[in-house]
Amino acid sequence: MARFAYTAKNMAGQTLQGELEAANENEARVRLRAQQLIPLRLAAAGRGGVRAGVKRPTGGGLFAPKVKTKDLQIFTRQFATLINAGIPVVDALKILSEGLRPGLLRDAAAKVKSSIENGKRLADSMAGTVGVFDRLYVNMIQAGEEAGILDSILNRLAIYMEKSEKIKGQVKGAMVYPAVILVVAGVVIAGILVFIIPKFNEFYSSAGKAPPALTQAVVALSNLLVQKWYLFIGGAFAIPYGIMYYLDTPEGKANFDRYVLKIPVVGEVALKSAIARLSRTLSTLLSSGVGLIDAIEIAARTSGNGVIEGILIKSKESVTQGRSFSAPLAKEKVIPEMVVQMIAIGEQSGTMDVMLGKIADFYEDEVETAVKAMTSLIEPLMMVFLGGIIAVLVIAMYLPIFSMGDIVGGG
Repeated sequence: MARFAYTAKNMAGQTLQGELEAANENEARVRLRAQQLIPLRLAAAGRGGVRAGVKRPTGGGLFAPKVKTKDLQIFTRQFATLINAGIPVVDALKILSEGLRPGLLRDAAAKVKSSIENGKRLADSMAGTVGVFDRLYVNMIQAGEEAGILDSILNRLAIYMEKSEKIKGQVKGAMVYPAVILVVAGVVIAGILVFIIPKFNEFYSSAGKAPPALTQAVVALSNLLVQKWYLFIGGAFAIPYGIMYYLDTPEGKANFDRYVLKIPVVGEVALKSAIARLSRTLSTLLSSGVGLIDAIEIAARTSGNGVIEGILIKSKESVTQGRSFSAPLAKEKVIPEMVVQMIAIGEQSGTMDVMLGKIADFYEDEVETAVKAMTSLIEPLMMVFLGGIIAVLVIAMYLPIFSMGDIVGGG
């Protein structure tokens, strides 16, 4: 990728200057037109840059260390305050790193400070960290540096992280209650099978009559749990780990993202959450001065859902070829019609960042409402399901007693 310096006019007739990355001059012109800019001058400015030229180090895996979003959000807020107060970037990073707890974020801040002192830009320095500053963060910092509004960009980043974390918190919160109920119920059921069922079994054995089939099945399960307890305990740890490991692979995540959207109620919440996230990401990036093509690519990588990511990548190809952003979205059944229409209006009026912000606001409220509805629906279903299991165990234990009563009554 080559970097091109350009001078262009926007739809309001204002002259703008900047740089962008493209494979060649023709692609650079197409990208400018896709951003509703009329190129006046275009010249090669060399290679490099964070958006496409800098390869970020990779560090992944299931147990890879990561910075908590809340910690990064506080760091970003404090960074913005220091920059706004006129403190140089190096001094601000020194103050922040000294005030942070030992850990990944503190090490990253110190590393970025050292890199800047060696002559690198802030965005390039942040791109060299692992598990701290993602691509969205780095590109927005670069946009802030180029436009001279770093403090404003940092504030926007902090607001974005707050809203993004709020959505994730709502979805995760809806899953906590059912998960706790399942764990507690599993422990209770295991306790019944291990400690209570064997007592009943001794009583049935002394009666000298074969118990009903349901009772025999429950007793067999109890014996298996008592004799092979280590297999059940191992499975309780191995199965969740195996699932998490599979979901951490590209294939596993793609399959999960595809099927989760088809699940009743849960799929609706997942879709609304993904749309709210991508809309907020695109709105934040575009309002910060990041180009549409770069913004779409970043939003795709940070959408959190493989289906939405694939749709955005297709849309990026359309925009790169000079076509509209909304046209390929309209062909996708997953994307609501309202979203497509508002993006189309934003393209025509040159206010796409504003429209995307409104879409994000709407769907963030929708996620909150949908999570409440899902929680209210899951609670009674869980109670019925678990109550049914307990009822089966109780019936299985008392069936032989009822049979004995019938025999005695008949005698």
